[in-house]
Order: sequence, then C-alpha cells, then structure tokens
Amino acid sequence: MIPIDDSPIVRDGKILILAMDHGLEHGPVDFEDVPEKLDPATVFETASHDAVTCMAVQKGIAEGYYPSFEDDVNLMVKLNGTSNMWNGEPNSAVNCSVEYAAELGASGVGFTVYGGSNHEIEMVEEFREAQESAREHDLPVAMWAYPRGQGVRNASNPDTIAYATRVALELGADIAKVKYPGSTDAMAHTCRVAGDMPVVMSGGSKTTDHEFLTQVENAVQSGCQGLAVGRNVWQREDPTRILDALEMVIYEGESADNALEATE
Repeated sequence: MIPIDDSPIVRDGKILILAMDHGLEHGPVDFEDVPEKLDPATVFETASHDAVTCMAVQKGIAEGYYPSFEDDVNLMVKLNGTSNMWNGEPNSAVNCSVEYAAELGASGVGFTVYGGSNHEIEMVEEFREAQESAREHDLPVAMWAYPRGQGVRNASNPDTIAYATRVALELGADIAKVKYPGSTDAMAHTCRVAGDMPVVMSGGSKTTDHEFLTQVENAVQSGCQGLAVGRNVWQREDPTRILDALEMVIYEGESADNALEATE
C-alpha cells in the first residue's frame, strides 16, 4: 500500500469509482432495461459528474471511448475479467498489462482476486506482477477483493469479507473494493482490518434510491472511504440525480434522507 491522497482518483480523501465492466462480466443482460447504455459513451458522459473520481472499464472500452473523454474523466483500467459464460471454478483472465493501461492514460488499475477459489494461488501471483508493475508507473491499484470458490462456505459472512480485505492490504493493494458485510459494526471491523488502506463498498445490484443511499451512508459512517458502483447509477433513468445525492452523502457527510430531499 502507498498513500494515494494526491492521486487523481481521490477527491478530498474520498473515492467514487463508476464501474462499467459489466458487459464482460455479466453480459448484455445488465443493459436490457436501459438499452441506450449499451453505448459506453453514455456512461462516460455520466462519469464526467464531479462526484465521480474515476471510471473503471476493460481495455477495449478504454481504447475505443476514453480518448473522447480524457479531459473530463479519470480512467481506471480493469486488468482482468472473465465472461459469465465461464462456469468453472472462479477465475479471471488477465486481459491487459499495466504498461498498456498507462499508455491508454489510466490514473489507476483494478484487479480481481477470488480468495478461496482453487485458482487463488495463480491469481495472487498475477496480482503480484501487476502490483509491482503499477509501482513503476506510479499507478494506484484497486483490488476487487471477492471471496468466492470451493474454499468459501459463505461469501457474505462478515468475517470472510474482512479476511478478503486484509488479504488486499497484505498483498499491496492501495484500495480494496468489498461487498457490504451486512451491518455497520461489520463494516467498521472490515475497515479496521484494512489499516490505512482505503476501503470502498461495492454498489451491487440495483435497489431503490433510499435503500442504496442508506447503505452508502452506513458504509461511510463505518469508515469506508467511498464507493465503487455501476448498476445503481447507470441503470437509473436519472443517473445525475443519484450522483448528486451520492456527492452529498460521501463528500459532505449528509444523511441519505437529506440527500434525497435536496435532490428531488
């Protein structure tokens, strides 16, 4: 871990990553209700909102679309990822090098590690190579720290999520992206085991405005330094409104109720 407060992907000590690697990870199904979002340019436009500190995408999307938005959006290149057509033990192919991410203009890189998978050893070794290469390019590394696989009895268990977060710290991640462990106490414990490494909550599947913002509020109050979110923003009819509310909750410390009322 290195200090990243001066990184472009951090604003006032907080982080809001807008993720759009869903086309690879989940397939077109995530865009069925918002077919206009199949065009990545529409989501890059959303990412130009002041609340968003960077947008996380796979290599092909970065190549094709980031040049048109490089003045308004900070780029995080997701280095690995696997389609939902894969049905083996959880694994994630390395699709991009750190060197190429830097050439594309990335301000940070992301990497998934499935702790508990039968492929954990090789994924950690691949992460090591990416992390050390990122140091040569002064790029922060965010680990998608997801316990998953035959070694994991319950991926949503708070102790398991905390363990995955600690793994991210031990292996040299600068940010850990983790699932919400179910309560403020569990989230606070997850953040404590991360030491000084920033923890951001994964946004997950789309929920109601109030449910989503309340969970973000709870996470921030528990020590999270922000959010890595996709569907709960760009699947909405008005993503600007939810980003306005997130800006109030994450950066200004407002409650979910106040943020929703102010953005009506």
